[in-house]
Amino acid sequence: MNQKSYKELRFSDDFMFCKIMMENKDICKEVIELLIGCKVKDIVYLENQKTIDITSDGKGIRLDVYLEDGNTVYDIEMQTTLSKDLPKRARYYQGMIDLNLINRGAAYSELKKSYVVFICLDDFAKKNRSIYTFRNCCIEDKNIELDDDSTKVFVNANGNREGLTEAQIAFLDYISGKEPSDSFTRRLNREIQKALDKEEWEVEYMTLLQRDKVKYEEGRVEGKVEGRTQELISLVRDGLLLPEIAAERLNITVDKFFELMKEKENK
Repeated sequence: MNQKSYKELRFSDDFMFCKIMMENKDICKEVIELLIGCKVKDIVYLENQKTIDITSDGKGIRLDVYLEDGNTVYDIEMQTTLSKDLPKRARYYQGMIDLNLINRGAAYSELKKSYVVFICLDDFAKKNRSIYTFRNCCIEDKNIELDDDSTKVFVNANGNREGLTEAQIAFLDYISGKEPSDSFTRRLNREIQKALDKEEWEVEYMTLLQRDKVKYEEGRVEGKVEGRTQELISLVRDGLLLPEIAAERLNITVDKFFELMKEKENK
C-alpha cells in the first residue's frame, strides 16, 4: 500500500482538496464557477466529507465537499483514479442526495437544484474533452430537457482545451500538474504551501493514513484466511482431505467446518 507523505500532497489529493475547499470559501466558490460556468452567490458548508446513510443495511456514500448556495446543492468530488462505473456512481450519488433532502421533510417540488461534479485526471468518455456537462433530455427531441434541476459534470484535467476560458485552462493545467499561471492558481498554490506547514493538518493526515493502513492489513489477513478456508473446503469436497484434518488446520471443530461448507454451498 503506497501512500504519499504529507509534504508530497497536491490539490488533486483528496485530503488536501477537501481541506482547501472547506477552509477557503472564496477559492471554493471560484472552483465551482470555473467548472459549472455560472455565478455562485454565497455558499454554506453543509458538512466536510458528509456521509449519507439512508438505511442501516444500505450502501451509504461519503461526499468530499457538500455545500449549498440558496436553492442549489453542490457535491464536488476529486477522483484521481478513474473507474469504469463512474457514470453510475454519479447517478447513485445524485439519488442519495435527493433521498437525503426528502428525508429532511421536503416535498418533491421543494427538491433543490443539484450539481454532482467529478474532477478527474483522466478522460472517462475517451472523447478528449475537458468538461462534460450532462442534463436529462428527450431522446426524440434533444431540445426538450426534463427540467428536473439535476446536473452532472465530469472534468478531465488533461483534455482538449478548445472552447475553454483562460481561467479554466489555467486551473485545469494546475490540476494536471503544471505550474500556476494566473492570479487564481497562484493564490491556490500559496494556500497549498501554507497548508503543508500546518502541523495539525499533518497530524490529522498521518492519523488517517495509519487508520487506512490498519484496515488494509486487516483486509489482507481476512483475504488470506478466506482463501485458505475455501481451499480446504474444496479438498474435502473432492475427497482429497478428511474433514477432521481440515478442521484442525483451521483450528475449529469439525461441526464448525461443516457449517462453513454449508454456508459456501448456499452462496
